This record gives sequence, C-alpha cells and structure tokens, in this order.
Amino acid sequence: MSRCIAVVGGTGLCEWPGAKLLKSISPSSDYGEPSAELQQIEYEGAEFVFLARHGNGHSIPPHKINYRANIDSLRQAGVTDILAVNAVGGISDQFVAGVIALPEQLNDYTWGREHTFFDGCGGEVQHIDFSYPFSEELRLRLCAAAERGGIDIEPYGTYAVTQGPRLETAAEIRRLARDGNDMVGMTAMPEAALAREAGINYASVCLVVNPGAGLSDSLITMEDIQAVIDTGMLQVKSLLAHCICGH
Repeated sequence: MSRCIAVVGGTGLCEWPGAKLLKSISPSSDYGEPSAELQQIEYEGAEFVFLARHGNGHSIPPHKINYRANIDSLRQAGVTDILAVNAVGGISDQFVAGVIALPEQLNDYTWGREHTFFDGCGGEVQHIDFSYPFSEELRLRLCAAAERGGIDIEPYGTYAVTQGPRLETAAEIRRLARDGNDMVGMTAMPEAALAREAGINYASVCLVVNPGAGLSDSLITMEDIQAVIDTGMLQVKSLLAHCICGH
C-alpha cells in the first residue's frame, strides 16, 4: 500500500518559507470543520500533507481544537502516517530548551475534550489497544532521519498532556515529574488516540521550548519561548524532510 504522510503542526510550524504549495484540500467531516484546510506541499524534496493544528494565524487554543474533525479529514484524504510536531516544556534534566525529543509514551491529564470516534452515537463502540500510543516504526524512522541529517535528538521520553492554555504551576510540574514525565505539552491528546482509532500511524516530534515551571531561576516568558522556536523549528523541519524523503 502506498503511504501518504501528513505533518500536523502547531506553535512555530504554521509557515514553510521556501515550500511549494501543490494543492489545497477541503475535505468534509461528520465532526465539523477541521482547524484549517489541508495543504499538499513540497519542502526540501519532501512531499506531504500539512495541517495547521491551531488554524491559520494560530487562533485556536489547545482545548478548543476540533481534534476529531482534524483526524477524520486526514483519514478521508488518504493519510496513512502522521508526524505530529509539538512544542513542550522540559521536566527531566536532559530535556532542556532547544532539545528535539521523540516520545514513546504519554500521560493524559486533559479533560472535557471530544476524545473518541466511538462515542456510541454511531451505534458502534470499540476499545483500542493504546499500550504504546506512538508508532514505533515511525519513531525509528525519525531516529534514522536524525542520524542521516546530523540532527541531535532525545530518542525517548514520556509526554504529559495538560489542558492549557495556561502553563503549569511549579507544584504541578513537581507532580508530573513524580509521575515519570519528561516533558509537558497540550496537544498530543486526544490527537494520538483518535489517529489510532482511525488506523493512522502516529508519531510525535517534540521541541522543548522552555523549562517547566519552577525548574529555572527565572519566570517563563513568551519572548524566550519564541527565540527557541525560531531556531529549533528549522531543525524540526529538516528532520521531517529527511524522514519523509527516506520513506
């Protein structure tokens, strides 16, 4: 079966300077409108579908994203593999600002989000195996791409998914650390679970953009986060291109 790869990007990944737009796709969904239209683009020799998770102009907060419509639209477009990009805060010592991490596990602390296609409304209920929430095949492909591209990565980690849009308190970060989390973000769930329900392979590329609350001597500022995003997302894009070209 031929593979169709999608990149789902949020903070810092809404624009692709130098990319060629091949076509725009506006699939319908029974779950409402996706965050944005799907774009078929070519970047550094890699061709893929791109979806702006937070919408054009980064206007949709994490807890308001229509994750079901996003994943359903990608499924209807024939997507078989999703490379999801997430900006996260670092918790464990090696997850400092600027590090690119490829998590293999997650803990879900979100609430109130429409988190499944199997809600009983369609007369069908299924219970997916979610023991390993990220595709190990895709994660290993990303590891190999990083080696080919000379890009430093943390190849493992546990991602804590919080509700947002606020950042966490110092006490919450201490609790997340006790729970065994290495990084914290706001968008991997229910995105990863919905992809599993839809039969789409899913892996996450995390850029650490700030230390977790209370883990540095200064407060977290959006200016500091943006500075890391401006440089780090260039590395993330290069990693994605190497991975997609290697498929």
